[in-house]
Amino acid sequence: MTIKTVATRPFEGQKPGTSGLRKKVSVFQQPHYLENFVQSIFDALGGIAGKTLVLGGDGRYHNREAVQIILKMAAANGAARVLVGQGGLLSTPAVSAVIRKYGTSGGIVLSASHNPGGPDGDFGIKYNIDNGGPAPEKVTEAIYARSLQISEYRIIDAPDVDIDVIGDSTLAGMQVAVIDPVSDYAELMASLFDFAAIRAWFAAGHTACFDAMHAISGPYAIRLLEQTLGAPRGTVINGTPLPDFGGGHPDPNPAYATELIDRMSAADAPDFGGASDGDADRNMIVGRNLVVSPSDSLAILAANATLVPAYAGGLKGVARSMPTSCAVDAVAKQLGIAAYETPTGWKFFGNLLDAGKVTLCGEESYGTGSDHVREKDGLWAVLCWLNLLAATGKTVNRIVEEHWARFGRHFYSRHDFEGIATERADALMAALRGKLATLPGQTLHGLHVVSADDFAYTDPIDGSVSTKQGVRVVFDGGSRVVYRLSGTGTEGATLRVYLERYQPDSAQHGVPTQQALLDLIAISRELADIAGHTGLTEPTVVT
Repeated sequence: MTIKTVATRPFEGQKPGTSGLRKKVSVFQQPHYLENFVQSIFDALGGIAGKTLVLGGDGRYHNREAVQIILKMAAANGAARVLVGQGGLLSTPAVSAVIRKYGTSGGIVLSASHNPGGPDGDFGIKYNIDNGGPAPEKVTEAIYARSLQISEYRIIDAPDVDIDVIGDSTLAGMQVAVIDPVSDYAELMASLFDFAAIRAWFAAGHTACFDAMHAISGPYAIRLLEQTLGAPRGTVINGTPLPDFGGGHPDPNPAYATELIDRMSAADAPDFGGASDGDADRNMIVGRNLVVSPSDSLAILAANATLVPAYAGGLKGVARSMPTSCAVDAVAKQLGIAAYETPTGWKFFGNLLDAGKVTLCGEESYGTGSDHVREKDGLWAVLCWLNLLAATGKTVNRIVEEHWARFGRHFYSRHDFEGIATERADALMAALRGKLATLPGQTLHGLHVVSADDFAYTDPIDGSVSTKQGVRVVFDGGSRVVYRLSGTGTEGATLRVYLERYQPDSAQHGVPTQQALLDLIAISRELADIAGHTGLTEPTVVT
């Protein structure tokens, strides 16, 4: 085995987004492309000599090849040890759990999360720091800066490592520990929830359906739900991870998790439905003929957290991303705890969690989590809901309806306009920002504007500042329209428009969501001139 120093040159566009670097598989398959970015990570960290890292991914196309490249590069750069999931598999929350349990220097996650997979699909890579969470902006900026200067990378010339057999081996002096991808995570879940109560719930004849969407959550859900908690065999559907996710789109929302939605709408629907995404960090919760919005789910978990053993002592605080609805704020106010509003991106919760300021946090994009790891966690959210069902004896629908009656309903929806030319999307946002100063005081479609701004965030822990995080237009009564360009796609730009209306009158809580938001929808289209800037008259996806 010899260490090779390979000459290279920078690639354009290796700037990490909100969750790492995501591109088409064909881009990552270019000679030196992945290697450049991995070496940039190692260099930005000041080297990895003597360090221990965690490595794994969601099993999408190109995962196994990337694992081998990264192992050989880690050995060439002097790493002492790499913990890698069997078969190269580790869910994103499991990576965080393993980093935290074993006190490693961080880890590399191979995933494009909820984006499609396969040879023509997407691939992604991100670095998680030693707290188990995504690298903060100062680290990702350093990685990007290094990627612009890189001239060489180091890699071992050696045969591939056998990553299919659990156990230890060595690679040029570096220990490679192939671990069970599920065990450490399952152990952590057992320490958080009342597994006895959930077992009794299933034993009493209650049923559930969990859609793993042919992604990484399948093995975790089968181990926990069916093998540990006694859910009937077949509770987990689409449970085998496939490189192309079975040709589907592994995004747990009603538009893509159609098999689950159909089952939960049937006359003989299960009592509970859940789904997770490509790397198992997102979740969708479904009752009978009811999809629980992620914003409501976060608020409901916060309001009922003391029913879960891990949170029986109460919450330190809660946090949400700015576009997420204010439903959890209403809960925090009644509980007398702090509520924080951050930019989109789970990394922004990390400092608050580490400082003990918050216990639960969440994003409207189907991400919910707690201080047990430093990532959002899809299966954790499912287990939380099952714990609530078991503890209360209530249905999903009743829990939601009682929550609205107590706190009011925050009608909420996200309209995505996808595939916009980047320059057109940027022009739309620039035009919006140009209107902000004159909007307060105006009345639009009968709604009075009380404030309008471009959200900026000063981290209360380290003082770092993040600007231009999304345009907010707030109306009397708590209604909002928020505009933001997404950082999770691989082609063009996606304009996300978030719509929220607060309704305290329980007699109005049964109004269909899109109907309740009609005036806000009209305002959002006209104010931003979406059709004029993009040519799109309707959103690509509504969630």
